[in-house]
Amino acid sequence: MKKILIIEDEEIMLDLIRRKMTNEGYEVIVARDGEEGLRLIKEGQPDLILLDLIMPKKDGFSVMAEVQKNEALKKIPIIIVSNSGQPVELSQARKLGARDWLVKTEFDPRELVEKVKNVLAELGE
Repeated sequence: MKKILIIEDEEIMLDLIRRKMTNEGYEVIVARDGEEGLRLIKEGQPDLILLDLIMPKKDGFSVMAEVQKNEALKKIPIIIVSNSGQPVELSQARKLGARDWLVKTEFDPRELVEKVKNVLAELGE
């Protein structure tokens, strides 16, 4: 069973994503801020990370920068789930290893599942 880490501080969004991923058969772990997320990445080495950018304690860009510094962790694919879809942020996120992007205001759980499956399939998983 693939393990997905959701790093998201908005409870409603977190719950929605958690339920959708669990219903799709994934093992789900959650963090409500970037610091907790980093700890769980190091402890649990998830198969994929769903990451918000704007969070307390450590933002998504900082989390990605930390992950990129670690050889064992930087292979873990990251999909951004954020309120912003600004090209400059998207560009920065891609440089830091993000594989895909979903804007919360246009959030469609089916699209998220599709993106998760596509990214995991690209890795041959």
